[in-house]
Amino acid sequence: MNLQSTDFELFDVPARFAQDRAALDARWKELQREAHPDRFAAQGAAAQRLALQWSVRINEAYQRLKDPLRRAAYLCELRGAPIHAETNTAMPPEFLMEQMQWREALDEADALPELEALTDTLGASRAEALRQLEALLDVQDDPPSAAQQVRALMFIERFAHDVEARIDQLGQ
Repeated sequence: MNLQSTDFELFDVPARFAQDRAALDARWKELQREAHPDRFAAQGAAAQRLALQWSVRINEAYQRLKDPLRRAAYLCELRGAPIHAETNTAMPPEFLMEQMQWREALDEADALPELEALTDTLGASRAEALRQLEALLDVQDDPPSAAQQVRALMFIERFAHDVEARIDQLGQ
């Protein structure tokens, strides 16, 4: 194993957006078994420290690869189109309008059915964003457009948390 390997190389999977979650889970378990510090107890403290470094590296890679949003952002970065979410907030006008409509719907919602409908809408938008990311990264190889789609998905996920918080408030 090489600490400089990409997450995809480390997990021995293709560097693409579409991944088999069960395969990632199985490979993570296998890598953790190989790098577990207890396996290196007889080789001394230095070997155990190195094994611990590997274990941390494996866990970091697994967290990135198993999460579609983090995986997409990582792929964009590897392909020369970093997300820059803090400094690049430009979005297509249609998406900005949709955001405003969602915010208005959240502000006006005063009952659980309205919030559940908004949650369903966000779920459909999230699913569509993931489909678009797969096409942009795996088919069209368009990292700059994928980076913009990642930023949109980040908004959707943050807004979904806002909706969940509102649902929790109503439940209290």
